[in-house]
Parts: sequence; C-alpha cells; structure tokens
Amino acid sequence: MDNKNYIIAVALSVLVLILWQVFYGVPQMREQQARQAQIEAQQSAGTASDGTQVVGQSQAPTPSTGTGTPLPTVTPGQTPSVAEAQPIQARASVIASTPRIAIDTPDLEGSINLQGGRIDDLRLKQYRETLDETSDIITLLSPSGAPNPYYYEAGWTVAPGSEVALPSDDTVWTQVGSGGLTENGSVSMEWDNGEGLTFRRTITLDEHYMFSIERTVENTTTNDIVLYPYALIARHGTPQTTNFYILHEGLIGVLGEDGLREVDYSDVTEDGPISVQSTGGWLGITDKYWATALVPDQSSTFTARFTADTSLGLPIYQTDYLLNPVTVTAGSTGTAKSNVFAGAKQVRVIDGYAEEFGIANFDLLIDWGWFYFLTKPMFYGLDFFNNLTGNFGVAILLITVVIKLIFFPLANKSYVSMSRMKLVQPEMLKIRERFADDKAKQQQAMMELYKKEKINPLSGCWPILIQIPVFFAIYKVLFVTIEMRHAPFFGWIQDLSARDPTSMFNLFGLLPFGVPEFLMIGVWPLLMGITMFIQMKLNPPPPDPTQAMIFNWMPVVFTFILAGFPAGLVIYWAWNNFLSVLQQYVIMTRQGVKVELWSNIKSMVIRKKPDPAE
Repeated sequence: MDNKNYIIAVALSVLVLILWQVFYGVPQMREQQARQAQIEAQQSAGTASDGTQVVGQSQAPTPSTGTGTPLPTVTPGQTPSVAEAQPIQARASVIASTPRIAIDTPDLEGSINLQGGRIDDLRLKQYRETLDETSDIITLLSPSGAPNPYYYEAGWTVAPGSEVALPSDDTVWTQVGSGGLTENGSVSMEWDNGEGLTFRRTITLDEHYMFSIERTVENTTTNDIVLYPYALIARHGTPQTTNFYILHEGLIGVLGEDGLREVDYSDVTEDGPISVQSTGGWLGITDKYWATALVPDQSSTFTARFTADTSLGLPIYQTDYLLNPVTVTAGSTGTAKSNVFAGAKQVRVIDGYAEEFGIANFDLLIDWGWFYFLTKPMFYGLDFFNNLTGNFGVAILLITVVIKLIFFPLANKSYVSMSRMKLVQPEMLKIRERFADDKAKQQQAMMELYKKEKINPLSGCWPILIQIPVFFAIYKVLFVTIEMRHAPFFGWIQDLSARDPTSMFNLFGLLPFGVPEFLMIGVWPLLMGITMFIQMKLNPPPPDPTQAMIFNWMPVVFTFILAGFPAGLVIYWAWNNFLSVLQQYVIMTRQGVKVELWSNIKSMVIRKKPDPAE
C-alpha cells in the first residue's frame, strides 16, 4: 500500500508539473512569439501592402463597410471591390478630422463619428494601462485611419439589383439638436438621400456600457421599399493576446442551437467565414478584460457571421448580423432596434444586462470555463467578502476558511485515519520485517491490519484531491475577472492577479539589482513552500529513501512553480496549508499521536547511523 501512496504522490506531482507547463510555460513562449510578430507587424505598418487603412466608397446594391469586407447582404459572402487605401495617421488627428458627437459618462469618454455614423472612439475612464495612476486610460475603440482601428457600425442594406441610395461610411450625418451623449441620455442624427427617404438614428447610453440604437426610415415616395437592417463590429489587425489556453480571446457569440461559439482569430483567417442562423442571441469580439458585443432584438431571427478579410495583408476581422427584411410602405416609417455592448467585462454589469434585456447566456462573455459551476460561485463568494472587507486579498483568506469548514468532515476523517496509521506504525514495521521476502503476504497482512484498525491508507490523498478543483476555480477567477485586475492586498502586493514582485535572491529588493524571472521567488511563494514543508513533516518520514526524497523536495518544486502564478492564488495556497497544519495538529493531539515535526526535520539534517544488525 505504501507503493500505491508513492505512485499517487508521484502522479499528482507530475500532473501539476504538466499543468504548469501547459498553462504557464507554453503560453509564455507563445506570448514571446506573439510579441515578436506584433513588433514586426508594427514595423511594416507604414507600407502600402499591409499598413494602410481603408476608406470605402459606397456601392449599390452592395455597400462597402470601408474595411475591405462586405456588409451583411441578402447573399452572405457577396464581396464588393476593395476601396482605395490611405496611410495610417495619429489617432487624435483622425478623430479631429471629422465632425463628432461627444460621449462623456462616469465610465466612458469618446465620440460618435458623424461621417459614417460609427461609434469608433471610446475609452474606459475607470481603467488604466498599469498600476501607475498617471498611465493612460484604456482605449477600446479607434476609427479607421488610426492605428488598430476597431469600431461599431449599423445601417441598412438592400437586395442585389435594388436601386436605393443608402448611407455609407462616407455619409455625413446631421445631428438633430445639440449636446453630447451623457449617462442615460440620447442623441439623434439624420440624413436625407434626396430621393424621398430620410434616415434617422437615435443612440442612448446607460450608466455603464450598453448603447441602444433605434434606426428609422421615413418613406415619402410612392413606392414600397424593402430594407435589411444590419450591424457589425470590425477590428483591423490581430491584437496581442495572453495566449493562455484557459482563456478565449477573439470572436465570440451565443447563437441558435449551437449555443456558445468561441472562434479564434486564426479560425476565420485559415478556415473562412462562419455563418449561423439564429433567433435571439449575441455576437462580438472579446479581449481578456474588455469586449464589444452586438445584441439584436432578442425576438428577431437573423443571420450572424464571423469573417476575416486578408486581401490587404493586415487581417480585418468582423462580426455582423443581418435581420429579416423591413418593408417600408409608401408614406410610412420603418424601424429597427438593437443594442451594442462596448466596455469592461464587469461580472455584475454583464449579469444585469442578461437579465434586463433577456440576453441568453450573456454572462458567457466572461470565460468562466468548463468548471462554470465552480468558478462563478467562487467569484460571487469572493465578491461578497470583498464588499464586507474592502479587500479581495482578505476575501481570499475568508473564503478559504469557509471552504475548509465545508470540507471539514471529510478532511477531519482523513486526518483521523492518518493519525491512526501513525499509532499502528510499530505493527506495520513488524509486518515488514516478518514478511521481508514475501511481498504478497506482506501486503495481505497490511490490509488485514488496516481493516482491523479501520484505517483508509489513501486518506492522506483526500485533502490534496479536494484542494485541486478549488485551486483551479480560484486561479480562473483571478485570471479572467476584471474585478481582480489591479486589486491590492497589503504591503507589496498591489495586484492580486499578478505574481509576487519580490525575490529572495536580492533579499526582496534590499540589494540594488534585478534577478532573472525564473528566480523571482517572492515572500508569499516562500511562505507557501514553508507551510507545505511543515504539513508534510507532521508525518513520519517514509521508510523508502526514494519516496522520502520526493516528499522532501516537493515543497521546493512547488515553490518555484507557483512563484509565477497570481499572488492571490499563492496567498490562498499558503493560508490553506496553514489552516491544514493547525487542523492536523489538533487532531493528532486528540488521537494521542506524538507530533513528530521537529524530530522529522532533525532527521533530514542528522542521518541515523545504520544498525549493524540490519
């Protein structure tokens, strides 16, 4: 049975090493490759082949988006000719070159472009690039012609063969009234095509990140007009991503019977467009902490697409939808309503929108992963304690106590069983000596002893097995939720989602030099390793030298592995180990088992002289 415990211990260690390599080592390598590719793309951005922004020219019956990709049409995939290209300019210059309606709320600032009617200038006022309070606030959307264009557009299109003058990306709308778009306010604009159709658009913004758009067409002609409402989000260039397997960044949506669709940037560039018919749902583009999402009327049927155009060299990604036709009879007005989310992926805000607008599975805009049933409740538990204490680090400490209480009966039973094993250790040694040359009989005698004393020899594995899913749930929450971004603890831990920034190899910053990343072993990883070491040394050393060596080195290995993980996760593990040591100590004392911590540590330094009789 000792061999089984040894195999299980080795297997768990190997599992952790493999998971670390998959989730940390490999993504780090890919991140370096992505950075290099991004640098090369930026260096070539000034060339005509792949560094240009495209300003479209309107074409009937299939108008251009101005991105080189088609608007949604009756026949998906019907592509107009590519428009002429213009060189990239500074973002501020591009914004200043067109008439605009200002956006200013507590969460957002930016503007709506009256040329084309796009929402293409948006910055998130509550978030900065770094912990430095003087660093730039996050830029989410940028116009065509600026570096990294990323924008929302909505409008109308017609069936092939129809001759209707429609607004395009070159159309200059006229603002109705004055003033900018403020919290829970609205702005309006209109455009007359000179042929009896007047297009109007009213945009409303709530207190956070949801825009509501109402589009109307007034038909003063003597003929009925059939129009198709569309909306799209376009992004020029492949953004730099975290390249972590456990996090999706790219095109995303919940559509029809397929449910959640996570489409990597490479999927649409290599495999071509994806088209889905859906009634209700949403689609968009997601980053780690920010996203844009198209939300059609949830009772409407539409065609949704994920596409990419690589004809200009720099890929242009697009998510769009085309609604069923609207027939605007002579002398009447046609209407289409929709929403677009553009902002930070705050959990409670996203959940609120899902409920308010009846958006199916809108919370999946945040990548909760396969263990959704663990990760999301874990977040709400942490958020609850954060609201009580004002500190997510303290929330981690408190929720660890709650988890320990939930699993207390199982862990208590495990520790009691382990304590009984220590009490019968003399009997176990006698059995080994009696059947030293007959492993089968030795194993049989051991099993009879376990049965007689009501001992589960695998009980020591349960605390570790229980901890693994909790560990990954906390890791996921720390990694994907924006609430954890730049969340401080105390002292030097100013971002629980980042690694401990200190290192023992420069005396935690006392010595005036930096250390390589793999030697960044901070205070909390050290505390985690020490508590893990103490927990193991509460037990007597294994009789097998190889097994003992593995257990001795395991805390060191885990210290180096977890040093690169988010500080919040390491704090959880260290605190959990400390509570486990206390629990095990109390149980051992109550069971009458001698606590052999100091003698076990001493045995590592002072080797017992071999018995000549052995």
